Amino acid sequence: MNGAVPSLPSRPVLPCPPDEVDSFLGQPTPGVLATLERTPGPFLVLGAGGKIGLHVCIMLRRALDSLGRQDAVVAVSRFRLLRDQSEFSRHRISVHPCDLTEPAAVAALPDAPVVFFLAGVKFGTATAPNLLQQLNVEMPQLVARRFRHSRIVAFSSGCVYPFVTPESGGATEETPTSPVGDYAASCVAREEAFRTASLEYGTPVALLRLNYSVEFRYGILVDLAQKLIAGEPIDLTTGYVNIIWQRDAVAHTIQTLELAAHPAVPVNVTGPDVLRVADLARGLGELLQRPVNLVGREAPTAWLNNASRSHQRFGPPPTPLPDMMRWTAAWLTQGGTTWGKPTGFQKRDGQF
Repeated sequence: MNGAVPSLPSRPVLPCPPDEVDSFLGQPTPGVLATLERTPGPFLVLGAGGKIGLHVCIMLRRALDSLGRQDAVVAVSRFRLLRDQSEFSRHRISVHPCDLTEPAAVAALPDAPVVFFLAGVKFGTATAPNLLQQLNVEMPQLVARRFRHSRIVAFSSGCVYPFVTPESGGATEETPTSPVGDYAASCVAREEAFRTASLEYGTPVALLRLNYSVEFRYGILVDLAQKLIAGEPIDLTTGYVNIIWQRDAVAHTIQTLELAAHPAVPVNVTGPDVLRVADLARGLGELLQRPVNLVGREAPTAWLNNASRSHQRFGPPPTPLPDMMRWTAAWLTQGGTTWGKPTGFQKRDGQF
């Protein structure tokens, strides 16, 4: 465990104008440019209307533009929740409205050699097991068969692993899955849909196990900062976490294309450190100039991932923790809106 929060003396300042945060989060890295130089398109992003899909699309489009490429980037979604079609169109990203639970609609999607699968459901499923079955099990099976001739990066979750101690450094890709709760079990089933297609059809697949991407409007830092601003206590029962800045997570997602293989390969994506929630809360309290009320006792284990394999391949995520914390504090103190979707990272029963 090596994730102490350094001193945070600087005043919180945003790194870009407030109306340009999506462009900021979609700025391609040199590693992304190198990967796409070797990867022909077009590119389909399925489930693009969620929290991370727009940034995947923007980064792909901007990288391809930098390379002088005209390959299409196609955002596929119902566009009913966080994002509407106009946000994609203004970044010159093609849109294809589609309900991915409908076999005929999936069959009508254009062919593409590269597919990013971001679709699924988490929140509100504790009382809706049928929704988990439809969106996290049946829909991936449909998509995996439809795009069996493509290269696929399929989003999964660090929740497929068991709880581990912070001293362990986090679960690695070799750690056997051991889902806690119905949501995590559905994530294992989602992975199995793509594993089956990979084995049956030879589809190159990477199963991207992302653990807590954060940005200005969503994530563990937003959760903690909002509690501090509201004067609410911070429960330390889940006392350790991993986080990664969203731009870095998107860059590693795109670079994961080159790890996709037959049979399917799991890839952990997160930050380099195991972080104490207490330290994060104190650092944010300093930035926000708010008192910090810590309650509860740290459990000996948490959902933690070790992403050293992807860091060795792609380089460590470049955004330092102090910047993430300053930017989060700046966004919230300047009246920035959030997605209004707490991560639920504190939950230990796996019910979301």
